[in-house]
Amino acid sequence: MKKAYLYHQLDQKKVKCDLCRQGCIISPGQKGLCGVRKNIDGELYSLNYAQAMAANIDPVEKKPLYHFLPGSRAFSIGAAGCNFSCKFCQNWQSSQITKGKSGKVIGEFFPSEEVVQAALQYNCPSIAYTYTEPTVFFEYALDTAKLAKKKGLKNIFVSNGYETKQAINELVKVIDAINFDLKAFTNNFYQEICGAKLEPVLDAIRYTYEQGIWIELTTMIIPGKNDDEAELKKLTEFIAKLDPTIPWHVTRFIPQYKMLDVKTTPLETMKKAAKIGRDAGLNYIYLGNVNDDEYLHTICPQCQQKVIDRTNYRGESNLDENVCPYCGYEIEGVFA
Repeated sequence: MKKAYLYHQLDQKKVKCDLCRQGCIISPGQKGLCGVRKNIDGELYSLNYAQAMAANIDPVEKKPLYHFLPGSRAFSIGAAGCNFSCKFCQNWQSSQITKGKSGKVIGEFFPSEEVVQAALQYNCPSIAYTYTEPTVFFEYALDTAKLAKKKGLKNIFVSNGYETKQAINELVKVIDAINFDLKAFTNNFYQEICGAKLEPVLDAIRYTYEQGIWIELTTMIIPGKNDDEAELKKLTEFIAKLDPTIPWHVTRFIPQYKMLDVKTTPLETMKKAAKIGRDAGLNYIYLGNVNDDEYLHTICPQCQQKVIDRTNYRGESNLDENVCPYCGYEIEGVFA
């Protein structure tokens, strides 16, 4: 347990959490919507500090990040809790456990110093804060990222994009890359399926991009929920207007949690989304959770040659740092 970094006190010992756009006002003895931030006698505390529910060595491509140190490994950690309540959550056992009857915050003690040491020991050039929503273990992630920076390691955030500007201002000091979930492009989807709103996510994506942090975006296509062509056109046009070189990951929905009655996304639907993205002007589109060679590799947008070859989430680069060896085009990303 650790005192929270971003909050302010109100009357009657209530506090307002300033970490995410849910903006929870929490009375003494109560927790925020995420289930891991508690008001104790007028002070806000993080209950999941240094309590890792998962720690693994992953290909960075699994985050997914395809233009950030491709072919490398990221030491990945996650803690319990989430500020969303997505009905299709792929990690619901970890993210939603703090909202159950017991409300327990479980995990194994894994302090920041040991996380950084493990990343160095296993020759991982980066640490990823992932699996659940890292915003709700902000203090743990931030403290670890600061130590990692001092040791020459990169830091990765895999987020639903509900951070406040205050939180982003702290993150950009130590985070090198972020993959944001842009789950859909309607407010109805966010409200009914995720317990959130669309506009704060768009705000976070825009603001983070403006700070110069490398970002990639992911959208899981769910049949009948966010696969409407007009919606996907608006979504991809939003990305293209921001920057057409931002990689867009289109991933397949597999029935999980409270959406077991929805079928797995057909490959044709995903390819339709990819085509819509191409028509919007996006340079880099990838399909995830499918076996499809067409949208797996990185293709130079100028000469159309393959510059990063991928197999089983591992990328093998043909680039000279970030330069296409065939035409000299500078591929956008962080490659060295």
